[in-house]
Amino acid sequence: MIGRITGALLAKNPPQVLIDTGGLGYEVDVPMSTFYDLPALGERVVLLTHLVVREDAQLLYGFLTDSERSAFRELIKISGIGPRMALAVLSGLSVADLTQAVAMQEPGRLVKVPGIGKKTADRLLLELKGKLGPTLQAGAQHSAVADHAADILRALLALGYSEREASQAARQLPADTPVSEGIRQALKLLARS
Repeated sequence: MIGRITGALLAKNPPQVLIDTGGLGYEVDVPMSTFYDLPALGERVVLLTHLVVREDAQLLYGFLTDSERSAFRELIKISGIGPRMALAVLSGLSVADLTQAVAMQEPGRLVKVPGIGKKTADRLLLELKGKLGPTLQAGAQHSAVADHAADILRALLALGYSEREASQAARQLPADTPVSEGIRQALKLLARS
């Protein structure tokens, strides 16, 4: 199994890239999240890979992060989800968003991915529940905390506070404060000033 590839980036044709490793060029399919973060042509690139061997082809899929590759591997274990569909999911959602959608059981996020209907989204949520590792879940929790802070800030702005006042109050709150409690605490801080 090819687990990693390092070489010069020769071509970028979404979703495929061509990597030269010592005179041998490998065609590697990548999700758009990886594609957008690739270096310029001719520069050195390192991708973690997953090799899929089929009767008619050997396909190499590449990822910049281990969390993307792990999510890809979990997705292709699901019946009816092939590598192309897994790439589509990872191109439409970040790993943190996917993990959060699974944790919150939100099919609406998955339905936005081209090729994923309501039934497939429900099956993905069911099959992935508890299978995205602690590394992936930590990313989702970080994303959830950032979402809470943004929601608190938007609520304060909607209540008529200036952006400076709202952001100053929001910065004083602990990072893991739930939204409703955060709004309440921020309002107390703003009333004192």
